[in-house]
Amino acid sequence: MARSLDELRKFRLAAVRFRKWLLKRQFGILLDDSVNISMTSRFVARTRGAITVGSETYVAFKTLVIAHDTLADVDRPIHIGRRCFIGGGSMICPGVTIGDESIVAAGSVVTSDVPPASIVGGNPAVLLKNGIRVGPYGRLEGSDERSRSLPR
Repeated sequence: MARSLDELRKFRLAAVRFRKWLLKRQFGILLDDSVNISMTSRFVARTRGAITVGSETYVAFKTLVIAHDTLADVDRPIHIGRRCFIGGGSMICPGVTIGDESIVAAGSVVTSDVPPASIVGGNPAVLLKNGIRVGPYGRLEGSDERSRSLPR
């Protein structure tokens, strides 16, 4: 008997809910209930509360959020603000704060703080644009780039 894709979606949502519960309960990662995380994202901390992720934030696939500083053998807290988007394959290094309503481009290595309402990218990540407006999960709003037509 064929199964619908809706059944798979329900399974994924249940798996993500369980993973968020596990990250909160067992590892002490502070995730708002509205946070959306990929099943392949990784959070590394030895201390409870060392990683905080704000509301309506999306952490994409194969992202590494690592609070443990292996050189000093301590956890340096990471704070990811509300309404952020952390692109796939990114790495958030120990002690970094990502401001509210910010976007981290895919594949970026964030080694220093990210100001609110900005886009960063690269290795190491640099400021690409600031003063942006985003909605839930880091979706750009009112961007002039979206309204421009493609060149012919």
